[in-house]
Amino acid sequence: MSQKSLFEGRWGVIITGLVVGVLAPILVKLGNPGNMGVCVACFTRDIAGALGLHRAAAVQYIRPEIIGMVLGATIAALAAGEWRARGGSSPLVRYIMGVIAAIGALVFLGCPWRAFLRIGGGDWNAVVGLLGFVAGIWAATFFLRRGYSLGKSRPMAPVMGWIMPAAMVGLLALLLAAPLFGRDADGNPVGPVFFSTSGPGSQHAVWWISLLAALVIGFLAQRSRFCSVGAFRNLIMLRDTRLFMGVVALIGAAFITNLALGQFHPGFAGQPIAHTDGLWNFMGMLLSGMAFTLGGGCPGRQLFLSGEGDTDAAIFTFGLLTGTALAHNFNLASSAAGPSPYGPAAVIIGLVVVVILGFTMRDVAEGEGKSRSAA
Repeated sequence: MSQKSLFEGRWGVIITGLVVGVLAPILVKLGNPGNMGVCVACFTRDIAGALGLHRAAAVQYIRPEIIGMVLGATIAALAAGEWRARGGSSPLVRYIMGVIAAIGALVFLGCPWRAFLRIGGGDWNAVVGLLGFVAGIWAATFFLRRGYSLGKSRPMAPVMGWIMPAAMVGLLALLLAAPLFGRDADGNPVGPVFFSTSGPGSQHAVWWISLLAALVIGFLAQRSRFCSVGAFRNLIMLRDTRLFMGVVALIGAAFITNLALGQFHPGFAGQPIAHTDGLWNFMGMLLSGMAFTLGGGCPGRQLFLSGEGDTDAAIFTFGLLTGTALAHNFNLASSAAGPSPYGPAAVIIGLVVVVILGFTMRDVAEGEGKSRSAA
């Protein structure tokens, strides 16, 4: 079996899911927050805090996992001859979808990947969140079946495709150098980067271990097209189980690895960085599921696409970065105590915006073609 056929078949995505399911709990054992070996939304939030985009002191750190996932995808795309700069497919809508998806994820306290890992660690609150995520994807297919489209991307200058990988190299330099311009009168750092001294942001594995693990994940996921949104979307719309088997493999591997490491703690209460409000666990992930689906893929897939030159995916990722900052600056993110006072309202507003975009976004070029044909 050739490398290409291996990755394009069912086994490629299963291997990717197994690798993520094993590496993520190991990263927790080595220092990452509980049930958070890999979480694109949470780690993007930490990076936003490290760059001073929000000032929630407990969640500030430049996460090597995000850097490695992008650069691993870049290496894989270059090796396979698949790297190409492209974009221009409704970038502003993609940015808005990224912002909204991030807010929904932080009401739940995790992206789809973390939902899988939380289930693999025994957190049954994540089962409720996963049901919301699947319901959001199902709702988004209503718009997909009725012509929802962000239009076609087009080739762009190569320099455009290198912006995201270059940004990741810059983040890695900031992580290693940790520059400090000084301290204020109270002794607090004044930037340009901020690192937590307590809370989830202070919990992390050694940077090079996290980076290596993420490089492997990024490489495999780019080759296999692993996507948590695609897994359920294809299952619902096409009855195609290829990507879904990767999700099953991820949860199963996480369960076995957590058992082996003594990290499996089943139940609802007392789970790490999680709350027990079932309604808003469901609703937060309902919103995220819709926004990720209509935005072009799960947060991990957006990172991998941005690594292979897709500027639309990069813009979606910058939307995630903005959304995580807004979630903390406007007190929208949940905590272990439950949803914030303003988080539920933000979810409802987000749902309204997503539904409006779902009904109104159509391929303009296709519409113009039909008009010309009619004329």
